[in-house]
Amino acid sequence: MKVKHAIYLFLLSVTLFACTMDPALTLDIPPEGFQVVQQLPKNNEGRKENPLYLAPRSIKENEFNSPELNTFIDSMYAVMLRTAGVGIAANQLGKQLQIFIIEAEADNPRYQVLGNVKKQVFINPKITNASAQRKNFWHGCLSAKDEKRGNVATYEWIEYTCVNPKGEVQKGRLDGFAAVIFQHEFRHLLGGTYVDHAHQFLGKAELDQKIEAGELPFFAPANHTLPLLIEGYQIGETLEEYHARQSQI
Repeated sequence: MKVKHAIYLFLLSVTLFACTMDPALTLDIPPEGFQVVQQLPKNNEGRKENPLYLAPRSIKENEFNSPELNTFIDSMYAVMLRTAGVGIAANQLGKQLQIFIIEAEADNPRYQVLGNVKKQVFINPKITNASAQRKNFWHGCLSAKDEKRGNVATYEWIEYTCVNPKGEVQKGRLDGFAAVIFQHEFRHLLGGTYVDHAHQFLGKAELDQKIEAGELPFFAPANHTLPLLIEGYQIGETLEEYHARQSQI
């Protein structure tokens, strides 16, 4: 009887945990499918409950190479393709998870693609090294649908470690447009969007015209007066370390 009672209590505790676990921390896909979460202005109280501004959890060892993780990533990718994005992070879809995808092809209607970027999935990512040099780029975002493009700086190249969906540790280096997209998505996992950091904003039509006329630099060397997109992040720290440090500020 004692064994049966213990088993009953264990199953009850598991059931209660499953029922009370925040859906944003799971790999579950909503029945209605994913919707892109939109950014909120600074000091908006809604940020306290918006996954774009909350710390994402890491993917655990037992979740790698699972049907749940693979289906989740496929669903993320489908949203990215449907919305013509060149990258997407899990918290843009309401999930506090350390996952993002990048990919850019020349026929993308939203961006002037500076060289094709192959599809890559980054899980539990960390930037391990970065260039001293920075480049400017006018960012848009699926989570800033009605906002103007914003000009911010990113490192010219970065080196990273992450885990792939199979659970294998990966190390690599990205430069050019791939480095820009990586840092854009990494910003989401740090919290927020380019809107929180840029000081210069222009509508896409006006921006394209000024770039075409040579009135504005596009993907040119940037000095340290241009805001850094991933400002606040210390190279080499994990996302857990970053968020723990931010909570003390």
